[in-house]
Amino acid sequence: MHEPNVVGDWQEYDEHAGLRVRVHRLEAAEPPRGRDDAAAGLTYFSLRVTVENRGNRHFGIHLEDGQIDVRIGPDGEAAFIDWRNSQFIEGFDVYPLRRATAVLYAAGPEASLSQVDVQIQLRVDEEWTDRRLWAGGIGLDEGPACAHAGAGREGLAHQVSNFLRGQAEEGTA
Repeated sequence: MHEPNVVGDWQEYDEHAGLRVRVHRLEAAEPPRGRDDAAAGLTYFSLRVTVENRGNRHFGIHLEDGQIDVRIGPDGEAAFIDWRNSQFIEGFDVYPLRRATAVLYAAGPEASLSQVDVQIQLRVDEEWTDRRLWAGGIGLDEGPACAHAGAGREGLAHQVSNFLRGQAEEGTA
């Protein structure tokens, strides 16, 4: 993984022709079955992970506990994941031209939610894929509906790319 995706971008899996995934709809949201007591004083948010099959055969998909890691804030601290309210993809066959979506509820300090990193590692037909990373934040527009949305996405993508280039250069020096 050389550069992260911006929340909303699709990522193709070369090892599984036609399979792609994206993290999207990162937004402040209260969980449907009530707040977890462990999240007292934290701000809830949700995100969706959609797996789409554009190939010509079906894939058995697993996206469950431990395959999604959510980090928040400039120090990359772990977000509180509300497993009780979240919906995962557990052993589902995604046929051609079909999608499956997981919905994750998490929480963290409100000041840290402007920077959210989500790492996904799918299991496809009992094989692990490479990890993929998406970067975004609560309050950043991810779609083209607003005129300023493209600037926000480009700004975040540019910042993340510059940071990773700098880290790579430090590692080779």
